[in-house]
Formats: sequence, structure tokens, C-alpha cells
Amino acid sequence: MCGIVGVVSKKQIVSNVIEGLKKLEYRGYDSAGVATTTGDGIKNIRTIGKMKNLVKALAKTSIEGSCAIGHTRWATHGKPSLVNAHPHVSHDNIAVVHNGIIENHLALKSFLLNSGYNYQSDTDTETIAHLIHNILLSEKDLLKACIKCMKMLHGSFAMAVICDDMPDKIILAKNACPLVIGIAANEKSVASDVSALPQSIEHVIYLEDGDLAEITANSYQIYDESGQKVHREKFRPHPNSFSKGKEAYDHYMQKEIYEQPKVAQLAMSGRIENNRVTDNFISHDLKMVLKKLENIHIVACGTSYHAGLVAGYWIEKLVKVSCRIDIASEYRYRSPVVPKNALFITISQSGETADSLAALKFAKKSGYLFTLSVCNVDNSAICRESDETLLTKAGIEIGVASTKSLTSQLIVLGLLTLKLAEIKNIEPRIVKKMTKELSTISAVLSQALHQSKKVKALAESIANKDHVLFLGRGQHYPIAMEAALKFKEISYIHAEAYAAGELKHGPLALVDNNMPVITVCPNDQLLDKLISNIEEVKARGGQMYVFADKTCNSKIKNNNHIDFENCGQFISPIVFNVPFQLLAYYVGVIRGNDVDQPRNLAKSVTVE
Repeated sequence: MCGIVGVVSKKQIVSNVIEGLKKLEYRGYDSAGVATTTGDGIKNIRTIGKMKNLVKALAKTSIEGSCAIGHTRWATHGKPSLVNAHPHVSHDNIAVVHNGIIENHLALKSFLLNSGYNYQSDTDTETIAHLIHNILLSEKDLLKACIKCMKMLHGSFAMAVICDDMPDKIILAKNACPLVIGIAANEKSVASDVSALPQSIEHVIYLEDGDLAEITANSYQIYDESGQKVHREKFRPHPNSFSKGKEAYDHYMQKEIYEQPKVAQLAMSGRIENNRVTDNFISHDLKMVLKKLENIHIVACGTSYHAGLVAGYWIEKLVKVSCRIDIASEYRYRSPVVPKNALFITISQSGETADSLAALKFAKKSGYLFTLSVCNVDNSAICRESDETLLTKAGIEIGVASTKSLTSQLIVLGLLTLKLAEIKNIEPRIVKKMTKELSTISAVLSQALHQSKKVKALAESIANKDHVLFLGRGQHYPIAMEAALKFKEISYIHAEAYAAGELKHGPLALVDNNMPVITVCPNDQLLDKLISNIEEVKARGGQMYVFADKTCNSKIKNNNHIDFENCGQFISPIVFNVPFQLLAYYVGVIRGNDVDQPRNLAKSVTVE
């Protein structure tokens, strides 16, 4: 969740570290800092708040060096404050930046306090710095000291360590949090996300759990936790790994919402031909699995979980295969029973989501036929751990609240549903019709975005409310859930989602003339029942807002509604999601919130 950047070079590189940290601002953070070796003690500058504060602080002091590490912190242990900001330093000789949680830090802290170490912060990270310093009293090699330290740590960590006595190297260690090395001539770098590496890099190497690495300007070497040298594959960085900025848009979130027609084209590129999902969409191995599977288990978090819920409706309705969807953070703690001949699917935008990755590792030992991931980041931890990956091709997403990632996930899951139906020879005529419908998604999303002015007007009427209720039925209930999530994330207004049929079982008690109730209303087999639910709200004086398929107009009698072109029942969850994204965006902007970096949130949740 926090951001790590480090560079070791033949030249002065503090500015490179700062530029890398700026690229990680989208993840969410509360403080930032940078430390460098000088040969005369570690130089460490830290500030509270945004990166601009760190830049101002650096402008007032001279801090340069050819070996530096930096960090943007999202608080876990200890409140946001200057003393809790990273990097953490021990005796002006060791500096550490760390992502993750050290679960046994209190026991280690007790040992270090008894050994005479003084603590300045409330963090678990300061313990790492003091522990390495303590080990170096008897072990003079920094790499060996870090290997011993790593063996003593319980929990998750990605860390970068510098030592002023050995000022030309950075030691790295990884367990359950992402860390990637960038390789260029006469310069090596490290980051928690490839997007933060210098664009001059020629190759990247993704460290694996248990890895340590030593990087200098001219060399790198990777070791396992026992200290044995290991080889990790080099990759060329994908051009989409680097952000192109906001361009003409006011915010990244706005830009990414409007990128969705293009993202839809990319997600389907080369995957549909002649109203059929192409054979190369999946591997031969996965095709053999799909032929014999009887059950599907989907596990994900947050927005990706909602994508899984929609896919569950699609798969069970069309293919008649049982599909269970679980929240990743709950899945592995409830002793799940693996059904017969089951495919395990993990959905993750970043591919580094800690709970989803842990669930996948658990599933691989549990007897599933095959593990499949739907992910946006190639070579991420979840991709490497899965038997196969279907990439969503959404490009880098800067806004903390996922928008275009969900659209691309749903498209890929839709393609998988259609391919599964074809393999099992389910209703070929209907599958062909649905495939043709999916192929129109880019144009239909463009039409939906044309309603932005109406959505903005609606936003102005509810931006001062304290609570909002979202309703949906069937495959659109998860879209109502996603709408409520976006609304909470961006507007900071309390929002809940309910299956509309559940109104009478409690939520109607909340409805009055100050409660906006927003309904997703497609023209499907549940329309008449949904209209009845709408009338129940209106009868209690609720402020009803309807996002409707325009072919429903003759049946819906409501003053506040926004119409959308008929798009077909299969893709309608993808389409109706877009105006809800716009609604959350406009309400957040009206309320003066930071819509790209909502408070208390981080983009990639790499701790449990």
C-alpha cells in the first residue's frame, strides 16, 4: 500500500527518487521521505502530507548522493506524523523503508530496548533498522546481516536498506509485498511498482517471496533466504507501465472513466471474430479444464469482488455451472470445502492484492482442477502464482477508486463465460447473439458517457445529503453494490446497496423525504418487480432517482430519471456501471474532495 523507490548510480540521483515517489502518489499516503548515504552519516528528510511538502523541504537543504531510498507511507502502526514517516534510521548508519506489517515487532522491540536502543516512532519499521544495526555489531557484511534479520521477522514486508559504511549498495528483501528491480547501464533501481521506476530502464526483475537482492550501480545479485544465489527472469517493461498524465482532464478519475470505450476495445482486441470468442483467448490446458469442470469458485476483494458477482450471474444463467463467489479476506479463514471438478478464479486489478494472493496460494494446495487469474498487470504476483492469466489490458490506473479496471474485468469475464458456453455446447444461437452484443460495448459505453451533464445535475441535488441508498436486482444488484462503494470512496457520504426485493425486510425503515434512493433499472425479466419496489419507496416519501433503459419509460413514472440507450441484457451491467462512476465523481468534486486520492485509502492493498 505504501510506496518504495530506491536508486543507486554513478551520478547524483535524489531527484530520480523524488520523481519515482511522485508516480506512486496515486496509491494513497500520509507522509513521505528520502534518505541517502553521504559517507558522513545518513541524511534523512521526512515530511507530513503530500509530496509537494517533501519537495519544498528538499529545496531548503542540501541532500544529494548516488545511493538513496524514498517512501510514501500509508499508516498502519502509528498515526500519520513526522516521527512515524519513513525512512527510519538507526545510529545515523542504517536507513530502512518498508511496506507491510511485522507481526512480531513488539517482541523484537522489547529485545532491542533491553539492548539499549531508543525508539523515536510507533512503527514496526523502526524495529527493522535497529535490528539490522544490532546484527552488524557482530556481522560486518550488510547482506548477511539482512539475511539474519529477515529470518527473525514474521509477517509481510518489502524493504530497501542502505548503510553509510557501505554507501554504494542497496539491500532488498521481499515477503508477500511487491518489489521490482529496474536495470539500466550504470544504474540500478527498485520500486514497489514498476510505474515508479525510471523510464530509462531496460529490464525489470520481479522478486519472489523469500528473495533478497544486492544492487549497485553496475551489478545486481539475487539470493534466497538461506543466502544462496538464485536466478530470476528479466522482462522488458511494457510501455503501458508508465502513466501519460491527466492530459486535458481535471482528474485522473475523470480521465479513466472516459477512457473506458477505448479500454473496452483493447480488452476485446483479437478475442472476438465472426461473433465468436477466438480459440487463442485461452490455452489448450484451460480448454481441457473447462470441458470437464462442474464448479467455479471466484475469489476477489472490493471492486473486483463485484465483478465476480456479475460473472456468477452470467455463468449460472447461461452455462448452468455452479459458481460461488467469495471475499478473499474471508475465504481462507472459513475452512472452505472444494467442490468437485472446480476451477478457481482470482480477480485483481494490481495482481498484488494481499488477501487475494493469500487465497490463491491456499487454493493451490486445496484440490482445485486449475487456477486462473483475471488481472491487469502482467508478471504480477498473482499472475506468476496462477496456472493461467487472462489480462484485462486496461493500462495503468492512477485513480485510487477503480473505474476502467472494472469494465475491462467484466469484459474478460464475459468472454470467458461465452467461451465456456461454446465448449460445453450450450445454446449456440444465444451464445452467438450475446457475443455480437458484447462486440458493441465500446460504442454503447460512449453513448452512456454522453449523459454526463444529466448525471452532474443529479449530483448537485444530492451532494449535501448524509446517506444514499442504491437498489438493484439480479445481475444488477452487484452494480448497485459497486455504485455504493464508489459513492463512499469518493464523496465520503454514507451509502449502502440492497437487493431491491429486500426493502421490506428492514431498509424501508430508513426511507424518508431526505433519503435519496437510486435504482438501476434495465429492461429485463425483473422490471415489473423492480417497479413495485420503486413504488414502495415513493409511498414512504423517499427521493427516488432512476437510471433506466429508455425502453422502460412507458412503465416508470418518476420525475428524476436518466435514460440510456437499450444495450441488451448481457452487457447492461457493464454499461449501467459507468453513470454511477460519473455520479460518484461529480459529487466528490462538488464537495471539494480529492477524488484521485480519497482519504484513508490506498490503490494497491498489499497488507492483510
